[in-house]
Amino acid sequence: MTSTMSDKKTKPAHGAGERVQTPTRGRPAGDPEIKRKELLRAAASVIAREGYAKASLRTVAQYAGHSTGAVTYYFANKEELIVALLESAFDRFDAMLESVREKGDIRLLFEHWLQLNERNTRFWPATSELLAQGRYEPAFAEVIARRYAQFRKIQTSILKEAQEQGSVRCDIPADLLADQLSAMGDGWMLMYPVEPKRFTSKRIRALIDAIGVLIAPASGVQPAPGSRSANAG
Repeated sequence: MTSTMSDKKTKPAHGAGERVQTPTRGRPAGDPEIKRKELLRAAASVIAREGYAKASLRTVAQYAGHSTGAVTYYFANKEELIVALLESAFDRFDAMLESVREKGDIRLLFEHWLQLNERNTRFWPATSELLAQGRYEPAFAEVIARRYAQFRKIQTSILKEAQEQGSVRCDIPADLLADQLSAMGDGWMLMYPVEPKRFTSKRIRALIDAIGVLIAPASGVQPAPGSRSANAG
């Protein structure tokens, strides 16, 4: 009778002719994509609660209820895990932008941005921690610079469309306005973990309304040089 051992291999026992079985690393059970997302959520939770320095692969595995081997099956090391987490965060930012483009209201971006933490309390603390680490980790800096450039490019195009439609002020070029609005959102994201009590629902609503005032067209103001509105005449 022949037996198969697809997930095991044998090696000689020390000092004897016997052979013992040792398991090899195989794919963890379950849907790979679901498992990967579980591990990313666990990593975000650990970073949000304990900081980047304490987010070892072992700690993330324990938090997720898996073995360290299950983590290293999907992510070879901590850097690879964090890069994937950053990419995931920017995927969420891009999804926000697409929602804004569909509805044509740039204020919705900040509404989504500010309300995100109400739906996911680990997102802002974890993401702000990783953005700060970009100063020391070249691999993180590359992801942040590349994805932020993409984010600003899309945001700029949305603002240009709004300027052409007359719903956003046109005395500031769209690319500068995108930089200013991004910096504002980044500042809130960095400060929320430090001052969570300041960002009440009432204040969040007031901040969003204030953005509407800041970007609203001002009567009698000339369009920025080089804009399509300035060249229309």
